[in-house]
Order: sequence, then structure tokens, then C-alpha cells
Amino acid sequence: MSVKGWCPGAWRPMMSGDGLIVRIRPRLARLTRDQTLGLCTLSQSHGNGIIDLTSRANLQMRGVREDQHEDLLKALYDLNLIDATAEDEARRNITVTPLWDQGDFTTRLHAAILQTLPDMPTLPAKMGIAIDTGAGPALSDTSADFRFERSDTGLILRADGAAKGKEINETDAPQALLDFANWFITTDGATAGRMAKHLKTTALPAAWQDTPPAASAARIQPGGNAYGTPFGSIDASALAALLQDSKATALRVTPWRVFLLENAHPCTPHGFITDPADPLLHTHACPGAPACAAATVDTRHLARKIAKPGLHISGCSKGCAHPRPAPTTLVGNNGAFDLVENGHPWDAPRQRGLTPAQILTPAS
Repeated sequence: MSVKGWCPGAWRPMMSGDGLIVRIRPRLARLTRDQTLGLCTLSQSHGNGIIDLTSRANLQMRGVREDQHEDLLKALYDLNLIDATAEDEARRNITVTPLWDQGDFTTRLHAAILQTLPDMPTLPAKMGIAIDTGAGPALSDTSADFRFERSDTGLILRADGAAKGKEINETDAPQALLDFANWFITTDGATAGRMAKHLKTTALPAAWQDTPPAASAARIQPGGNAYGTPFGSIDASALAALLQDSKATALRVTPWRVFLLENAHPCTPHGFITDPADPLLHTHACPGAPACAAATVDTRHLARKIAKPGLHISGCSKGCAHPRPAPTTLVGNNGAFDLVENGHPWDAPRQRGLTPAQILTPAS
């Protein structure tokens, strides 16, 4: 299994089968109306019109040509959607709960953390921060290494992989983050690459594990002003039409393939999911071939036909769409599918070489 050691950004995109992947990290998980419509226009003029909503609540433009990347960067900067430098972008790997109000604790903590980032040690590229300070933690399954969360009595900072965190207050939060980050580096955490992996071999100070997080909050589900995206894939023209028809003033992104519209009027959903029970919302499938050069199979056409909770269709054994165990995983291999049950995409399959026709035909 080959896994990239870094994530694509805007300044440092990643090449895929359909062109460059350019990732945008919305500040406070929010884009204004003008930013959203601008991004949709750029996706169609500089990319292939597809925007991915990622598991870290980022947005990815797909199909960008290399000769258009520089012009795209300027346009994204003019929309205030990217940082001024690649270094600033790499540091600002923050996932924020989408449920916040202007001036509340979450927004104040986010501002304080932004001020702290220049003082942070250099961390492995995939490491990130979760500001999960709504009524209860909702980002526990979202990739992050330093987790600001509510406890039953206040605020904690929890290292990913530890059951409990350190009780802190708003004033202490930036220094606590620096202390955790510096401890990670001085104890050779960079070799492990991620906090949870590091904690498997290195003991976290006991004083940083005194308070459990509060009970988890429910994830946002489609309905009302919340819209689901099949496989996290957004058609830019459909999103622009939804904003225009709904008269929404802003968009908020989540790690759950759902986005929220602020001040939206009821309107046609333009192909987005509005039923939380829709099986497409609970089926995982990467872009597959030909969008991804590593894939040898068309994943999403099949996924739409057999969508069900617990299904993962991966174009290759890397499992980018769902790098976790699933009840049923179909893994692309030389133009056919291998079947893995209750495992990861890279685990040993129970069956090999299945064609789409065999998968779609029930066993007699």
C-alpha cells in the first residue's frame, strides 16, 4: 500500500488522473456567498466543475491544468480563500465545528490559535488541530492530533489517542497547544508522524490526562438548510444554482459530506441529498478511474447502483475515501474487484476478480 506523506493544498497541489487537486481550507468552516459563487466559477473555468467536500471539512477543486495553477492561485487569494504563502497554508490545518455564532467561544479560540501558529514547531504535514467546542464533541472521528473539546465542567485539550485531556481555560489554550506540540517533537513524535501512533509507544504526561470530554453531540444530518453530497462530490453548477435560488448568505462545511446554508429560503435541492436515510450518504466511494491514476475501475457508477450503509468501493488498496474497516469493501484490482469483509481495503480479500455484472447479480 502506497500512502502520500502530505495532503494537497492550494499552493502545493497533488496530481491525479483528472488533473491537479487544489485544496481550500475555509476559515471557521465558512465561505461567504461571494466566496462560494466565486469558487464555483473558478471550478468551472480552471477545473472540471467538480468540488470535493473532504473528511476534514476542506474543499478540493479537481481537474485543474498545471498551466492554469498560477492564475487560479491569484483568483483564490483575491477571494480571501487561501493564505499568502505555502508555509502559512501548511500551518493552518484546523478543523472547526460548523455550529458557532460570531463572537462566541469557538470563534475567539480560533482567532487565538491563528495567532499562535507562527510559534508552533514544525510538525509532520498531516497533523492537525480540531476546535470541537460546540455543546459536545462532534469531531471525534475527524482526523486531528490536538483536540480542543468541551468537558462536563469546561474546556480540555486532548491528544488524539488519549481517552482524557488536560483541563484548561480560554486564556491557557494557546500555551497548552504549544506545550503539547513541543512535547510531541522533543519525544520524537515526528518519526511516528501522527499523535495517536506516537502514543502507542510513548507515554503522555499524566497531568495531561485528567479530564474526559463531554458526551458526544450528534452529527449534522441533511434536512432543512443542510444538504448532503453523494460521496462528498459537489457539482459546481448545481451548488451555484442552489445558492442563487435559496438566496443563502453563506455556506458552512462539515466533515460528514454535508454542508449548511445560512439564511436560506426553501427551494429545489438541485440534486443534493435532503433525506438523512438516503443510502448514498452512507456509502463510501473514491473517484476511481479515470479520475485517479491509481484506480483501474469505475467506482461511483457501481456504488450508485448498490448503495447501502457499510459499503465501501475503493479504486485501489489505499482506501482514500474510507481508510477504515467496513462491513463490505470492494477493492479495484486490475480492472476487477476483490471483496473484503469486515476489514480495510488492504486486507486479504475473501473473493477476487469479481466483475460489476457478478456483483450486481444476486447469488441464486
